[in-house]
Amino acid sequence: MTGKVALVTGGSRGIGAGIARALAANGASIALTYTSGAAAAASVVSDIERAGGMAIAIQADAADAKAVQAAVEKTVSDLGRLDILVNNAGTAIPKPFIEATLEELDRVVAINIRGVFIATQAALRHMQDGGRIISIGSCVGERMMTPGLAAYAATKGAVKMFTQGLAREVGSRGITANNIQPGPIDTDLNPAVGDWAAPQIANTALKRYGHVDDIASLVAFVAGPHASYITGASLTVDGGTNA
Repeated sequence: MTGKVALVTGGSRGIGAGIARALAANGASIALTYTSGAAAAASVVSDIERAGGMAIAIQADAADAKAVQAAVEKTVSDLGRLDILVNNAGTAIPKPFIEATLEELDRVVAINIRGVFIATQAALRHMQDGGRIISIGSCVGERMMTPGLAAYAATKGAVKMFTQGLAREVGSRGITANNIQPGPIDTDLNPAVGDWAAPQIANTALKRYGHVDDIASLVAFVAGPHASYITGASLTVDGGTNA
């Protein structure tokens, strides 16, 4: 990916940080956005720079349309182009649906669906032919078996269908659009220990959580030259949760 530029939304921690590092390790220059936690974002940038790569961090809440659009513009102005967009920023409401507030529901929709729309539309105005749009969905967007994630699952199902439709629209430019669907991945927001983890592990075939690198490696492949004939796909990395 030498000479390519990638924008990773929500790239300061967890899966997003892993994706930023993996793309950088493959030669791409990286722009990553974060909502809060500037120190965490700066740490990812420092890691990439120490390894000989190029990276910048941009503060932008995925629910803020103007901030997301400005982040795309800054990526292009600072790094010169845009070849890869990774829609990673996301949030969940881990509680029974009946207990969710309207404010919580609005935010999960604003980040998980509206934020993907805004970032993708802004990126396509600058993206080079042959570019890559990769969205991070979820295995529950295809098959739902985890109580407490009804609204989240609905947003990830929307991401899946958006990806399929988008692939049809951008294919003539050689741009691919794909949806990566993680299962339970060990991060600060979803640690592989505790009461919340137990039912997720039980649902997997491998009886364990996955690692950030499991997702980042697939994203790096899909973003690269050997995946040019993969588009409109939902690629599930869930330890057999949906098997």
